[in-house]
Amino acid sequence: MKHRIFSPEEDCEVIESEKHSHVFYQAEPDIWMVLVVEKSKDNESTWRCGALQGILKEAHSLFAMFHGPIRTSLDRQPSAELARCHLRTFLTDYLSDFHVGKKLQFPTYRDSLKERGTVQMLTVSREVALEVQSLTTVLGSCLGNVTCQSLVLFEDLLVSTTLPPDDTLNLYTYAVLRLTPRALSSNASSWSYLRKGTSVNAGPTSSSSNGTTAGERPLLREKLSKGKDGFVAADFATTEVRGVVPLTPILWFQQAEERMYLCIYQHKSLTILLLIPASSLINGEEGIAHVKKQVLENASQKIVTVEQKLTRGWGGENAYHVAGYRYLLVDPDRRVSRASPPGKVTTLSKDSLLALNRLRQEVDLEKSKYKRSDPCHDKDCEVCIRTKNNAWVIAKITRGRELYMALEKGGETLLYASTAVEKFSNRYCEGAFSTD
Repeated sequence: MKHRIFSPEEDCEVIESEKHSHVFYQAEPDIWMVLVVEKSKDNESTWRCGALQGILKEAHSLFAMFHGPIRTSLDRQPSAELARCHLRTFLTDYLSDFHVGKKLQFPTYRDSLKERGTVQMLTVSREVALEVQSLTTVLGSCLGNVTCQSLVLFEDLLVSTTLPPDDTLNLYTYAVLRLTPRALSSNASSWSYLRKGTSVNAGPTSSSSNGTTAGERPLLREKLSKGKDGFVAADFATTEVRGVVPLTPILWFQQAEERMYLCIYQHKSLTILLLIPASSLINGEEGIAHVKKQVLENASQKIVTVEQKLTRGWGGENAYHVAGYRYLLVDPDRRVSRASPPGKVTTLSKDSLLALNRLRQEVDLEKSKYKRSDPCHDKDCEVCIRTKNNAWVIAKITRGRELYMALEKGGETLLYASTAVEKFSNRYCEGAFSTD
């Protein structure tokens, strides 16, 4: 492998050339993905290796959820024709989200207070939590003795899940990209590069290890729409070779080690992802129709009630804004993050964002080095830097949890920065980042 030639002692993350940067991500034990990024003199293109690796990781995780591991496909067909076919169409559709005109625009320093590969949770009251728990119980019993799994989202925030963390993250990511009301609205209004004349030949239709087909395009925006019954139609088949094809996708959940049908129901701002074990449905689509009927008969009123209560308690897009702070909280173990609203982050100066991006890059490097030397433990650290525009950029890692922050128009002393972190930690993080 090329990365072993350049870096025989340890895994290589980046290889620089005169005009390009090559970012590596180990997707599976013996399979690597490489993102080639063109260098530019424009400072706006300043990027962070960890953010670009996050794109590769997200793309692979979504691919594996729909098509199964790449290695499994290669073992079944060593010629790799099917694997290439799946990857080509899937990655083309995934990267369409990064298209700006004719170019791809990847995360830059302006995204330094975002964390790809994490779930953003909605904080709810105890009363609402009990209502949600009641709803998930009903959803779980739609097939009688067979337990169904579910995710419940309000807007683009996760309300509840019955799946393990990794599977939750993958399905949540897919929902935010394509299934929530905001995503469906974007699906309907966005132009497609395919309609502009760029075609992708899906090749011959052939079943994958996951039960999907090479002609299926789960990330193709035009294939998703909400029906009159509230269920989101997901007609993923694009070929006529098979004739009538199932409309309900089958997903592979690695952590749960199970293949499941995905059934999507939406009521106003509430999106419900219901997962039915594939082994429990002998008659496929007829069984799905029965489950949908059970949802409408037994859960519709609870769905309406939960949506109403969440809407009343929702503070809007700025619900998690903290005056005076621009922040990012990350809990890698739980795959959860919370951040300042994007509209508030745009008020930061370019110098502050560049400094924060450089700080995050340094922290990423230190984390990577420490993980290689001691993979079983996390290293605590705190860095406060005064920027040339007199702002503070801060990074603090405590027991694996991470806090990144930019403070403008603040005091000049280090005591000011440390005190600001303490106040934030005590008020919004239950003291997780406090010194004592």
